[in-house]
Amino acid sequence: MQTTIKSTVVFTGTGLHTGRTVRVSVQPASAEYGIWFRRTDIKDRDPLIPAKWDRVSNTELNTKISNDDGVCVATIEHLMAALAGCGVHNALVEINGPEVPLLDGSSAPFVAGILARGIRKLDMPVRAIRVLRPIHVQQGDAMVTLMPADELKIDFKIDFADSVIGRQEKSLNMANGAFVHELCDSRTFCRKADIDQMRQRGLIVGGSVSSAVVVDGEKVVTPGGMRHHDEPVRHKMLDALGDLTLAGAPILARYVGHRAGHAMTNQLLRALFADPTAFEMVECDAALAARLPGAGLKGTDAATIAA
Repeated sequence: MQTTIKSTVVFTGTGLHTGRTVRVSVQPASAEYGIWFRRTDIKDRDPLIPAKWDRVSNTELNTKISNDDGVCVATIEHLMAALAGCGVHNALVEINGPEVPLLDGSSAPFVAGILARGIRKLDMPVRAIRVLRPIHVQQGDAMVTLMPADELKIDFKIDFADSVIGRQEKSLNMANGAFVHELCDSRTFCRKADIDQMRQRGLIVGGSVSSAVVVDGEKVVTPGGMRHHDEPVRHKMLDALGDLTLAGAPILARYVGHRAGHAMTNQLLRALFADPTAFEMVECDAALAARLPGAGLKGTDAATIAA
């Protein structure tokens, strides 16, 4: 069955790129509502924005969505991943600024808050998007593919010059709470050499070494080091789940990414939905619903989060 959060949960923090303190309230919603954002600070225009692939307006270093009135919310990917990874299909996200707070740079705080409130089943079956044939997007050495599968699987490979990251790859079936147990505490990462350049462009003004993994060649600058030896590739998988959630329904497919990011995942969804023969909507029976991300999670699963 479709789900929502049992009661409202509030998060407060600083936006990575704006540096503004923002309050986010994730609220229950009815079946078939989906995920919507509402800018509570906007009074003169439509403040509602659907969290959908065709509303993505910018993908530089984060995922931003906008409505027809130009009202936008940025850096939604970690919260979207948390909602999907906890199995939440319907929610209203109220926010009093233009960017979701970074918190610790992962999805863990969002997951902990959602699981603490609990998940409520609704009286409506879940519909999922079943991919019927491969969809592929490539730009130089970077590529992403969706292939038919019976559940969502994510495979990712990265390759960075900094030896502390180097080449990493990981594969996960996203069923059985895998996102919560394996990925949600993995933080965003960046190279120390890129920080000054990005700040000169007015980016990451709200970032710090406590909210990201900062690397410099053979060293991890962030105090405490990495939470996992392969934390960077785990975070790329986290981002991929968040961006895939903008499909508007759970996806039944194998996602394969290599050196990919927000832009390519959105291009992949656009390519999928541009071809009606490449997918079908299916109503999930109990067996299929049990294989969706977040199915069967309980509040006690929050204790497995390392962050």
